[in-house]
Amino acid sequence: MIEELLPASVVTVEAYGQDGADTPLYPEEAALVARAVAKRRREFAVVRSCARRAMEKLGVPPQPILPGERGAPGWPAGLAGSMTHCDGYCAAALVRAADLASLGIDAEVHGPLPEGVLPSVSLPSEAERLRRLAAQGPDVHWDRLLFSAKESVYKAWFPLTGKWLDFMEADIEISADGGFRAALLVPGPLVGAHRVDHFEGRWTTSRGLVATAVAVPHT
Repeated sequence: MIEELLPASVVTVEAYGQDGADTPLYPEEAALVARAVAKRRREFAVVRSCARRAMEKLGVPPQPILPGERGAPGWPAGLAGSMTHCDGYCAAALVRAADLASLGIDAEVHGPLPEGVLPSVSLPSEAERLRRLAAQGPDVHWDRLLFSAKESVYKAWFPLTGKWLDFMEADIEISADGGFRAALLVPGPLVGAHRVDHFEGRWTTSRGLVATAVAVPHT
């Protein structure tokens, strides 16, 4: 599902249901979730299993993936990547850093956001566009899609900046044909000598899930 949203240079590995739930962790990883509930430990292990399988496909020896600042995964030198998990689904996407500046992926259960959440994560302009999209395509939970797109944007943004990006600091315009554009409302990251002012992304729905992805090219 994630693979179709990203360039061919990106390696993706997905797991559905209990696939990979018995994957062992490295000791330093296991210590981080030793006191977590079973669901958290399982998702933590499965998504890292996906990431290590992606490393192998890129010819990189499997190794621990430890969260760094704000929980961002620490990737081996020379790689860029992103991970996501939700109920019944985990995925990792990795690429050689020479091929992309950054990437971000997110998956969510395809259902409406809880009541009252949308106003806290959307700009008025975004909410108005969602209303128009809902009239055109009532089978898509556009509010959940917007939330997922903002998550993917943040995951692509943070490795380039090391800074927080608030929900209100990116104005996302979703296209019904499977794309979206995120205009950055704060100074964007420098990629090479170019100041990036927006990210381009793609989205899909499948198997009860909505998935989004952002790939940031080198300029």
